[in-house]
Amino acid sequence: MQGKFPFFAIFAARTKNVKTMKTAIIGGGAAGFFLAVNLKEMMPEMEVTIFEQGQRVLRKVAVSGGGRCNCTNSFAGVGDLSEVYPRGHRLMQRLFKEFDYRDAYQWFERHGVPLVTQTDDCVFPASQDAQSIVGCLLGNARRLGVEILTGRKITSLDELNGYDFVAVTTGGVPTPTLPKGGNINSLSSSAFDGKSIQAPLPSGGDEGEFVPSCPSLFSFRIDDERLHTLMGIVTEATAMIPGTKLRACGPLLITHWGMSGPAILRLSSYGARLLHDNQYRLPLSVNWTNAKPDEVLTELQTIAATHPQKLITNIRPYGLTSRLWEYITKKALGGRSEGKWLSLNKKEMNRLSNVLTNDEYQIAGRAPFKDEFVTCGGVSLKSINPTTLECKTRPGLYFAGEVLDIDGVTGGFNFQAAWTTAYVVAKSIEKRCEHTST
Repeated sequence: MQGKFPFFAIFAARTKNVKTMKTAIIGGGAAGFFLAVNLKEMMPEMEVTIFEQGQRVLRKVAVSGGGRCNCTNSFAGVGDLSEVYPRGHRLMQRLFKEFDYRDAYQWFERHGVPLVTQTDDCVFPASQDAQSIVGCLLGNARRLGVEILTGRKITSLDELNGYDFVAVTTGGVPTPTLPKGGNINSLSSSAFDGKSIQAPLPSGGDEGEFVPSCPSLFSFRIDDERLHTLMGIVTEATAMIPGTKLRACGPLLITHWGMSGPAILRLSSYGARLLHDNQYRLPLSVNWTNAKPDEVLTELQTIAATHPQKLITNIRPYGLTSRLWEYITKKALGGRSEGKWLSLNKKEMNRLSNVLTNDEYQIAGRAPFKDEFVTCGGVSLKSINPTTLECKTRPGLYFAGEVLDIDGVTGGFNFQAAWTTAYVVAKSIEKRCEHTST
């Protein structure tokens, strides 16, 4: 025992004054909890505290995907990340080398949440219940000793003096204006603004530090009573904004206020800035066939030649529903839509082909429900280290999730961005601590 005692005495002397490292996470959403759990798994000795201004954490996760939580995507149909990340695809490509969708899939299954991949490549909990994801994140955070403080809105980084690291994961809301110089513990007058997502972000200390925020992934309001009568119809289509290269394919849902569904949501994401700058009043074109105009015209001519005595309403090309086909033919032909195929002249055939491939509408605004889940804009990617996601001018300050100027289309891509960026921040903090201790 005498030989061992000095060793323990020396060890105790060396460790007695070792400072416990502390990390504050602002925002109790998907990115915040994923960051907290991973950081505690990497560094059990790290004190981690989540500050959430609301009374409930993980609210968006609980209601996402119709309560099922489309937590990621298989990316099987993605040829280029720019197809699914209109903003931030280059950074995501870089960060995927550290933690990608395959890692996320394995992570959740390893933490007790079996996942299933649908035919459309969307990934859900096998339970088809978002509470499986909520329970996993919340349960593991509590198990690992993460302190969770609700009803705690951080209005100044001065409130976080004493924390070695701060990670902002507040989602798609305006972010703080940060003064230059010093480190995280010397920050002052750095207010977190709780304005709505429609409000512009403050202009930070350096020009370009923040990108103004605006909604993404929303439905279109179209004031067309004839269209509204088709409420409930879902069909494969291509939606486009004329005069631009913006277009999106997929299921399109006709509603009592206009149009929604994956095709519209994707188009709203691609054109978020343009739509915002034009007060959400732009022309919209829909190709109901997903085929080229000359191909559609040839198809119509073939039908007319093959079935001249058939009623136009009785032969529906491209698998269109009877209600939608009746609407299209009346829009193109008026009363002539009740006739036979042989009755159509060349001009009428061209009009029918044009409505099928270039059906024009006017977007009158966003859907009447203010429930957009995603915003574009946030912390400029130019102001952060692309490897660590640390603020270039504020050592010890990190950003993860939607607060960054990264956003994806519908299909689990935004949650994947949250998992990826949160994991990278956790790993970056771990590496920083290892470097400091050596």
